[in-house]
Amino acid sequence: MTREEVIQILDEVVAKNPNFERKGKTMPYTSANGHMFSQVNKAGELGIRLSKTDTEDFDANYGANPFLSYGATMREYVLIPQNLLQDKDLIGTWLQKGYEHVMSLPPK
Repeated sequence: MTREEVIQILDEVVAKNPNFERKGKTMPYTSANGHMFSQVNKAGELGIRLSKTDTEDFDANYGANPFLSYGATMREYVLIPQNLLQDKDLIGTWLQKGYEHVMSLPPK
């Protein structure tokens, strides 16, 4: 799947939820409460920031591989596997969990 296709998937998922707004021209991301909770990296991979509990749930169901951006491992992020990218409803569910996680953090 190309980077542009992953960005299009993120855009479609974001458009369905009024809590989300896609930001960033070259590095698409979502943020709330001053905290980023999803990003498409240069490699065309989607990462979602989750709470520890949600990361454990994600790992149990899909395997939680680290998400890298600019060569650094993004703490609290899981890499969305390629085989899940077509399931926009599932991505929307996990993106909502990411949103709820950052909304529970102190605002920046």
